[in-house]
Amino acid sequence: MTFILGLTGSIGMGKSTTAAIFRSRGVPVHDADEAVHRLYRGRAAPLVEAEFPGTTVDGVVDRAKLGAKVIGHPDRMAALERLIHPLVRADRDDLLARARAAGAPLVVFDVPLLYETGADKECDAVLVVTAAPEIQRERVLARPDMTPERFALIHVKQMPDAEKRRRADFIVDTGRGLADAEAQVDAIIASIAARTGETKD
Repeated sequence: MTFILGLTGSIGMGKSTTAAIFRSRGVPVHDADEAVHRLYRGRAAPLVEAEFPGTTVDGVVDRAKLGAKVIGHPDRMAALERLIHPLVRADRDDLLARARAAGAPLVVFDVPLLYETGADKECDAVLVVTAAPEIQRERVLARPDMTPERFALIHVKQMPDAEKRRRADFIVDTGRGLADAEAQVDAIIASIAARTGETKD
């Protein structure tokens, strides 16, 4: 049995760092954002161009051109999601199938809007990455091209951190440094190993 752990967290909470820790422990991780970037360079490009003409350059989706067409237009954004979400799901299913074939005891699905899209229902448990609000804000505003206004727009679309933590099976606080986050991840891996070991008996 391969245990599916959903990984999520609001912007700036340290989700990418936490995913990297799992990878360093040999755990297969499916990164939804990375999958979208890869699909935009491959099989999704002609589909996006057909739906939104003029949004690809040399067979690759130009995210700025696409954003100009869909941001602020809920109907167009919904049409884009109808195109992309099934491709991301298929990509995730492929990783899971390969992990199961290899006998991997654990896989991680890294999904930014895990609860918001209902993807948590496909997981055996959910890990929420968190940090203090002041740490989150400092991290986000340090990013290139990020403004307080843009941060506010992103923040309001995401489920509140407190609600995510309330629903979570596991929590990693990344505000105490990398070594501490690594120790938290190791404890979660050990906990899942013990749990799956019990279910196999």
